[in-house]
Amino acid sequence: MSNVNGPGARAPFDSLPEAQRASDADELDVIIVGAGPAGLTAALYLARYRRSPLVLHDGASRALRIPLTHNAPGFPDGIAGSALISRMTAHAEAYGARLEAAEVETAAFRDGVFQLNGGGRTWRSRALVLATGISLHQVDLPEAEHEAAIRAGVLRYCPICDGYEAIDRAIGVIGCNENGAAEALFLRRYSSDITLMPLSHSDLSPAQETELAAAGIRIEYGALRRLAPGESRIDVVLEDRETPLPFDVVYPALGCSPRTKLAVQLGVPLSEKGCAPPDPRSSGVEGLFVAGDVLEGLDQISVAVGNGAVAATHAHNWLREKDGQSLQCRKAAQ
Repeated sequence: MSNVNGPGARAPFDSLPEAQRASDADELDVIIVGAGPAGLTAALYLARYRRSPLVLHDGASRALRIPLTHNAPGFPDGIAGSALISRMTAHAEAYGARLEAAEVETAAFRDGVFQLNGGGRTWRSRALVLATGISLHQVDLPEAEHEAAIRAGVLRYCPICDGYEAIDRAIGVIGCNENGAAEALFLRRYSSDITLMPLSHSDLSPAQETELAAAGIRIEYGALRRLAPGESRIDVVLEDRETPLPFDVVYPALGCSPRTKLAVQLGVPLSEKGCAPPDPRSSGVEGLFVAGDVLEGLDQISVAVGNGAVAATHAHNWLREKDGQSLQCRKAAQ
């Protein structure tokens, strides 16, 4: 970062650099990793705080795979995830945020500077926002067939997001432990036609099976041999069954893995679920803020947007304090 007042000096409080000039790339004020709803919201806020945030992303935001979401406030007719991300990207870029496709492989914090590496390149920043998201545990289908099934709406992964769209439909839930049972009970509010397939290694207790039966949820056992998705339905073929089980939609309840590799490298403490702490301010590492699905909490667009704004604001104020631009620091200097 260039200085205007001699060696080691930062810009004074009343003489901020113009948009934190992009040529000052040796040590940026702030880098954001991830370009989903959380990362792009953080980028927008930081850009409007007159920072010049750099967003590094691998193009793997889970939001890009959403065929149509009706949970994004302001879009009552729904919006495709790719369209939402495109709008959010354009919004952030309009205020000066920069996006760069890159897969960040390692992260370290030394002498007050974050260093990120990937693809033979290195980036450095004073503050860092991690919005790296999660990876779904998916059913075993060829990629093209899997994505086509998602677009057709016969394969869904988030009942909170789209259980409403499955009202009164024949719903199958694949999951071998309490997660599957809990998801089946959650979906029971939307349909009376629910079948849980805990596969061949169920962890359900007799009491839990009784609870599911009392709710009108069928249980079908057997190892999963094959899924056969079509345009308007999906067949589930279980071992030792002559005929497939037909459903309008199948929800795999197989869990997910938070993408915490960089957080772990930087020493962020993780929860029992492998997530970062739920508060975007409490990463445990000075100058590091975390946002989005990688946090422990509700994996929803609106939540990611909210804590993206929180992370960005705290990153901005943390930088202000470091530069003596906060009220407390100015009083102390008098």
